[in-house]
Amino acid sequence: MSIGTIAVLGAGAWGTALANCAVRAGNVVLLWGRDPAAMARLSESRENPRLPGIRLDDGVTVTRALEDLTDADAALLVVPTQEVRRSAMDVADVLTADTPIVVCAKGIERGTHLFVTDIIAQCAPACVPAILSGPSFAADVARGLPTAVTLACHDETIAAALAQALGSATFRPYHSTDVRGVEIGGAAKNVLAIAAGIVQGRKLGASAAAALTTRGFAELTRFGRSFGAKPETLTGLSGLGDLILTCSSTQSRNFSLGIALGQGRALADAQTKLAEGVFTAPVLTEMAATRGIDMPIANAVAAVLDGRLSVDAAIESLLTRPFKAEG
Repeated sequence: MSIGTIAVLGAGAWGTALANCAVRAGNVVLLWGRDPAAMARLSESRENPRLPGIRLDDGVTVTRALEDLTDADAALLVVPTQEVRRSAMDVADVLTADTPIVVCAKGIERGTHLFVTDIIAQCAPACVPAILSGPSFAADVARGLPTAVTLACHDETIAAALAQALGSATFRPYHSTDVRGVEIGGAAKNVLAIAAGIVQGRKLGASAAAALTTRGFAELTRFGRSFGAKPETLTGLSGLGDLILTCSSTQSRNFSLGIALGQGRALADAQTKLAEGVFTAPVLTEMAATRGIDMPIANAVAAVLDGRLSVDAAIESLLTRPFKAEG
């Protein structure tokens, strides 16, 4: 398939960064956002306040009309997980049949327990769901710093075409057909990053941080395997790679939230920016419980977030677990 025009739906930091990225790869790019006033300011200033100091490429056309996206060969849906359904319904009748919709969110929908590509399949059934995930920060991608991610679609030909269309010297998408594995890595790592941030905020040391990340990866792997995820996906960019990045940098909203919680701040005060892990934690633990999957770190994070456990009680619950073989 030929891809030359890409619509980016969502003009936050990540959407703006991916719009710049898509232009660098040689595409015609349309950037759409829901807020007319914000889009008007972005069109005029060419700078997103969520990415200060980074100019929106002149090749990106800013639009407030969904109808302008009709001729797009592919769409990047760059909104928070809990907004995917609304945005998919917005574009369902705008995009032509068989247009790939690449979701660039990392989470699971509350209530339905649906993964993001399943939401696309439900709300825009004529389109082709795909997922982009991996170790990447918006500011790095927007500046053109080297980044590698995973792009998955059940149709390998489409996955490869999308990776080719978005790829450049500094943005390297590796294509895959393991859609579920990519989705699980992105969703679970946000929850585990909150735990890693708590360790940092409580000043429990580098050894504890390494142990938390490693045991967290074991939980992610158990969860992924129960859904048929491929081992190479879980140990790849969208699994282990994204976990390492998110559990080690204050650029991560989830890690930063965890630090604030570990320092004793209340959730309402600590969450100054959207952290997907807050919404994903209870869903992830509910799904794990249904399948009988042991996820003590994720359970502790969910309990802290909903007030069932204090940070100290959650740490104690993990440190007093029975000794057992590693696995």
